[in-house]
Amino acid sequence: MSAEIEILEPSGRLDVTSASQFRRQVSQISTNKPKFLLIDLKEISFMDSSGLGALVSALKTMRSVDGDMAICSASEQVQMLFELTSMSKIFKIYASRDDFNAKVGAG
Repeated sequence: MSAEIEILEPSGRLDVTSASQFRRQVSQISTNKPKFLLIDLKEISFMDSSGLGALVSALKTMRSVDGDMAICSASEQVQMLFELTSMSKIFKIYASRDDFNAKVGAG
């Protein structure tokens, strides 16, 4: 994987109890100023509006350091949340990490 791409793999639930920890992880990663942050959601079993807010915050954080962010491997529940909130228009979403690598040319 390119040194310019950081990958974050949260697990379990991305909700009100875990969103602040997720934000801290993104903030820590952003200090390295990677060109891209890939959020791999394959281990996320549930996400609520707090989790969605944490992802929006992550996108803003990455843009503030001249980086970008993408999401991959979202479950059906998470994909539905993105569709219902129109966040699928905001985030770059890939079906899998392999799909991301093929499209972005990272692997």
